[in-house]
Amino acid sequence: MKVVAVIPARNESSRICRVLEEARPFTQNIIVVDDGSHDRTSDVAREAGAVVLRHQINRGQGAALKTGTLAALRHGADVIVHLDADGQHDPTAIPALIEPLQSGRADIVFGSRFLGLQPEDMPSWRRVLLHGGLVFNRLALGIPRRITDPQSGIRAMTANAAWRIPFSQDRMAHASEILRLVTRSTLRWTEVPVRVRYSAEVLAKGQRSADALSIVWELLLGAFQS
Repeated sequence: MKVVAVIPARNESSRICRVLEEARPFTQNIIVVDDGSHDRTSDVAREAGAVVLRHQINRGQGAALKTGTLAALRHGADVIVHLDADGQHDPTAIPALIEPLQSGRADIVFGSRFLGLQPEDMPSWRRVLLHGGLVFNRLALGIPRRITDPQSGIRAMTANAAWRIPFSQDRMAHASEILRLVTRSTLRWTEVPVRVRYSAEVLAKGQRSADALSIVWELLLGAFQS
């Protein structure tokens, strides 16, 4: 199976090379979508051997994933893996993510921080924020209770599943949108444990408490538009 990784990136020139090096042994191709960076993210990724696409303006992580996913399908991907450019996601989890796809047990696999592999250096406030997202997804969006990590950004899917998930949220609400679309479809899904690595740099760029309100607003608007 041809495995293609899609990595959205913005101003990640100092960290993306390590991610690409770690992901390369588990993929046949890597597509980096530079989402309006002001640094050398595109150049560093290209020099490291990735296919680089670029948004001239910052459109958001969801939009970058959409661009990269469509490109992966055009490149003949059988399996598409989504992961972050900042090193938060451990690329060595890719084999565990794609195994249920290769064995035919699932169409899409979500990585979960809460299935036994403890996140590295996760602050308590981030855990509380994620728990709040879990409750919101269950009550407001009808996401099944057995989903343990609704805001996970590391996932893998077959090409057929990718065609069948028409997510449209441009920014951080895409994770919940993808879950809602998948769990309301006939696609088979599962979660696998993944280890997420936090650092001061990752936390400085990552979601803050105020971002949760933006995600809720984006999801509510999307629900009325769908």
